[in-house]
Amino acid sequence: MTSDRPVILVVGDLVDDIGVRPLGTVNPASDTVSEIRMTPGGSAANVASWLGHLGAPVRFVGRCGADATSRHAAALRSHGVDARISGDPDLPTATIVLTLDEAADRTMYVDRAANATLTAEHVPADVWEDVGWLHLTGYSFFDDEVRPLAIALVDEARRRGAGVSIDPSSLGFLQAAGRDAAAGWLAGADLVFPNEDEQGFLQLGGDGVVLTRGQHGATFAGHAVPAGATEVVDTVGAGDAFCAGFLSRWVEQRDATSALLAGAEAAAACVSVRGARPVL
Repeated sequence: MTSDRPVILVVGDLVDDIGVRPLGTVNPASDTVSEIRMTPGGSAANVASWLGHLGAPVRFVGRCGADATSRHAAALRSHGVDARISGDPDLPTATIVLTLDEAADRTMYVDRAANATLTAEHVPADVWEDVGWLHLTGYSFFDDEVRPLAIALVDEARRRGAGVSIDPSSLGFLQAAGRDAAAGWLAGADLVFPNEDEQGFLQLGGDGVVLTRGQHGATFAGHAVPAGATEVVDTVGAGDAFCAGFLSRWVEQRDATSALLAGAEAAAACVSVRGARPVL
């Protein structure tokens, strides 16, 4: 990847999402007619896909089952992502089963599988070529095996003068880790992207908090924008799309309102369709 523009490096989760949307009343302990789709996902990979879709130079590093590397690399490249994916010979690709309710909101059942084996050996030095920004998600910090890599990546970005952003990702995992530990992981970031529930737990201060508020829009550095007007079909990936939209403007322009609007527009596009990635 060669460009006069800074590359955004995204490292983290790569997942097969299995979305389940009941088409009628759920029948416990029996059958329920549903719409079920498997789509590529993973918070970090979703961010990379939206960044590429929006025209930002982006490189993604992640890990999946050895039998799925070509499939996931092709999916990312279709959005313009420089995909660097390694395959685990023993573990399958991570899987999330997402059940959608009548409001298109989701409950997730997570099997991290190959994501949990991502280490420094899978992130060679050449992935830093032309990188001006690093984006990570909380899932890499919650995992005891992956956390040393996430911390080292933040340190390396700092050494290189690259900016850093982190999406806390999961209130449940934040609560399990504890506020002090989670706040410590986020301390090295220039920008943090909590939603209202996550911010309520973390109580982050400073001028680097980009607060996403769902249907109420988003705020950052004294600026606020409303959510984009759209019909909500599926909320999966909305926060990832927002992060990508925001970073696609912020990394080069440092304009708060422009970045917020781009984030809101990407999130609106995401929730208007099934799945967490842009529509080709």
